[in-house]
Amino acid sequence: MDMTSETNFVKLCGVISGRPEYSHSSRNQDFYSFPLEVRRLSGNSDTLNVIIRKEQLCELEAQESEKLCVEGQLRSFNNRRGQGAKLIITVFAKELHFCDDEFENTVYLRGTLCKEPNLRCTPMGRDICDLMLAVNRRYGRSDYLPCICWGHNARQAALWGVGTELSLEGRIQSRNYIKLTDDGPVEKTAFEVSITELNPLRPEGE
Repeated sequence: MDMTSETNFVKLCGVISGRPEYSHSSRNQDFYSFPLEVRRLSGNSDTLNVIIRKEQLCELEAQESEKLCVEGQLRSFNNRRGQGAKLIITVFAKELHFCDDEFENTVYLRGTLCKEPNLRCTPMGRDICDLMLAVNRRYGRSDYLPCICWGHNARQAALWGVGTELSLEGRIQSRNYIKLTDDGPVEKTAFEVSITELNPLRPEGE
C-alpha cells in the first residue's frame, strides 16, 4: 500500500497493555477498545486507544503483553458526557495481526486547517505551533485532529490561514498534564500528532 496516497493512514506496532472493553455500537455493529503501548526511541512510551469491531476481537483473541501490528485511521469524536477530554482521539483498526516487528508509530494525514495556527515558545526557547486539521471521511463526516510541529515547520505553519490544505507525516503521541478543577488538580492525557514532515498543498498550475 502507498501510505502517502491516503488522506488518513496509521500504522502502529506495540504491546497490548489492557483488556478490550466495550466502547459503543454504530450501524448495528459493536465496537471495543483497548490500550496499545508503543515505545519511542528514547525509551518512553505512548499509550494509544485502539477501536476494533467485535468480529475482529473474536478472531484475534488478544491477550495482554502480546505485540500487535495495527493499520487503520486516526479518528476523533466529541465527548458530550461531561467527563474526561472534550475531544476523544482513537485509532480505528482496519487490519491487525500479531507480529515480531520493531515498535512503530506512523501517521499520514491530508486535510485542511480549521483553526488559526497558534505559534508559541517553549521555556527552553524552541518554537512550537499548534494546528487543528480537518480530515474528511465517508458519510460526509470529518475528523478534527490536533497536531504540533517544531522549529522551522512551526514558523512556516504559523503563516498559513484557515482553509490551507496540508499533507503531513508524523507520529501519535500521548502527553500527561495537570488540570486544575474545583475538586483540585486532576491528571489528564492529551493526544496529538507530532509532525516530522509538513507540506502545503496547492491547486495545479499555481
